[in-house]
Amino acid sequence: MKIEILKSQNIELSKLEVNKGQIEGLPKNPRTIRNEKYEKLKKSIEDNPEMLGMREVLVFPHGSKYVIIGGNMRFQACKELQFETVPCKILNKDTTAEQLRAITIKDNVGFGEHDWELLANEWDSVELEEWGLEVPNFETEDTILEAEDDDKYTKKVDTPVYEPKNEKPEISVLYNADRYKELIQEIENSTAPEDVKTMLKVAASRHIVFNYENMADFYANSEKEVQTLMENSALVIIDFNRAIELGYVKLREEIAAQYGQDYGDEE
Repeated sequence: MKIEILKSQNIELSKLEVNKGQIEGLPKNPRTIRNEKYEKLKKSIEDNPEMLGMREVLVFPHGSKYVIIGGNMRFQACKELQFETVPCKILNKDTTAEQLRAITIKDNVGFGEHDWELLANEWDSVELEEWGLEVPNFETEDTILEAEDDDKYTKKVDTPVYEPKNEKPEISVLYNADRYKELIQEIENSTAPEDVKTMLKVAASRHIVFNYENMADFYANSEKEVQTLMENSALVIIDFNRAIELGYVKLREEIAAQYGQDYGDEE
């Protein structure tokens, strides 16, 4: 098989544009990266810009500019870091829309997997996270998997423990709903059936991120009615037995057995 060697070239940022669906037959770029992960990408490029030359942005000539097929987030990071040029690989002008669609997705597919045991024992986890690798919390993930095996509709709520202060924060700092709002807008603009839209809107709420430290401060300085509502929603857990009753915490039978109790028995 003959492999085509693509031309490499440093291209001015002003001549590059993200894929917004301007090429007929090629939908707009489906890949996004947000918040903390994006900041890690920027830091990675800022600390080691030479890495860009090892994995160039993949572009396709379109009119007087080049449309980015792979590397949109790297391009955006370089733009914010005020780079003048970006190393690019230029796809042949006769590349079909079908081929461009395949390249767009395949460029972001990870076929390999990490040896997590080796990484845990021989690599520094702080460095790994600084370099952008999301290191899993195996203890937490195992617990979640066990809960899902027992109950396909899991009610697990993972709420950290915080010591509240004597200041009541503003509502705006209790949660971040930016991604939720974006998804709701996408769903509203879609042609999906109404019952599907309703389901997707409910699912979109999973993308609301709560700041539990601020939530604890807000709870501690709120009136009783609001506190009760927050407890019922598991935004805070004050009474463990009450949380079990509401279904937010599940006492597993094998744990109870270790203490010589049947599930539901009181001491």
